[in-house]
Amino acid sequence: MAGTAAEDLVARLTTAGQTVAVAESLTGGLVAAALTEVPGASVVVRGGVVAYATELKARVLGVDAVLLAQRGAVDADVAGQMASGVRSLMGATYGLATTGVAGPDEADGKPVGTVYVAVVGPDSSLVRALSLSCDRGQVRALSVLAALALLAEELGARAREDPPAAGC
Repeated sequence: MAGTAAEDLVARLTTAGQTVAVAESLTGGLVAAALTEVPGASVVVRGGVVAYATELKARVLGVDAVLLAQRGAVDADVAGQMASGVRSLMGATYGLATTGVAGPDEADGKPVGTVYVAVVGPDSSLVRALSLSCDRGQVRALSVLAALALLAEELGARAREDPPAAGC
């Protein structure tokens, strides 16, 4: 599933002469892996940051430390700032980000399955919240699909596989 969505995105970005960079927390590099699995992805994928530790979200990606202290890392605004930060850091057209709780335990007072994905482009930004009732692997896999779908939405394309907004 992610392969088809990633192939479509790489093709669209290549045709448009645009690039993407990825900031990941709960997905731990899976979004970047899905994109770079596509032959020719090096033309459009600038790079990525796996900022699993909260302090790295601030130090590397420029997420507001006060925001992180007040709300924790699992937050819509944090996802947006991660996407903006990686876009700037990597000099990409689009920044794509994931943050959330894959489990097995809650984090920052948020239950397992709480996920935010974000994309920031030249003129707009989108953040999507997910509430997934799955095991850790499924939460991570569906988060990848959601991130790819959000980038497709930003590019004006409907993703071939729409991830669920809730459930599994």
